[in-house]
Amino acid sequence: MTRSAIELKAEAKNLNFYYGPVHALKNINMPIERRKVTALIGPSGCGKTTFLRCFNRMHDLYPHNRYEGEIILYPDKINIISPEIDPIEIRMQISMVFQKPNPFPKSIYENVAYGLRVRGISRKGILDEAVEKSLRGAALWEEVKGRLNSLAVDLSGGQQQRLCIARALATGPRILLFDEPTSALDPTATSKIEELIIELKNEVTIIIVTHNMQQAARVSDYTAFMYLGEIIEFDKTDKIFTAPSNRLTEEYITGRFG
Repeated sequence: MTRSAIELKAEAKNLNFYYGPVHALKNINMPIERRKVTALIGPSGCGKTTFLRCFNRMHDLYPHNRYEGEIILYPDKINIISPEIDPIEIRMQISMVFQKPNPFPKSIYENVAYGLRVRGISRKGILDEAVEKSLRGAALWEEVKGRLNSLAVDLSGGQQQRLCIARALATGPRILLFDEPTSALDPTATSKIEELIIELKNEVTIIIVTHNMQQAARVSDYTAFMYLGEIIEFDKTDKIFTAPSNRLTEEYITGRFG
């Protein structure tokens, strides 16, 4: 796959990451295509979530963590892990949805409006429009439009996760990160989230960490197999799952290790 054949949204270049003295990511080089879903797979502890969290500078929240190399965000060509770049602004542009739904102890409306209020937007008309658009984008509007002032924690688990997606969408992110977003959900809610991810890629670039091989195959366009902090193989998802080039990749996806 040639770099010029795709339109990039981001690209990791010689990325290394350290938790104190522990070298967790080793020389990662990987393109992220615009408005596609890229899945990160591999056994527990291989570096998937560590890699994902580099994209929105989550590691900056803890001392002694250190990046080397670059993650370039296009078309601006800025290195988002540069110490000169404000991590707060990066998190506005690169939103994250976590493993377990984590709505704020606020109303449904205020959960979605939160990021916009942080940005200083307070006009009710603008907030109302953004909240509705984001809830529609997360396929939740019809279920909650009559109770926007109700507490978000009163929603079901699947609804809470879609609310978290709406909250992430509200700031108009350029990349949306999902860290095992369905691992705490039942099969019905999981199916809704997967359908939503497939729809959302029409508007936003998505990177998803998943332990579920079937899920990676269903929702992603590209897949990276990681092992011991390295990218072992990266290619189109169909190729990874039907004709992997690396023996380790084949052993992992066929369940022989991991």
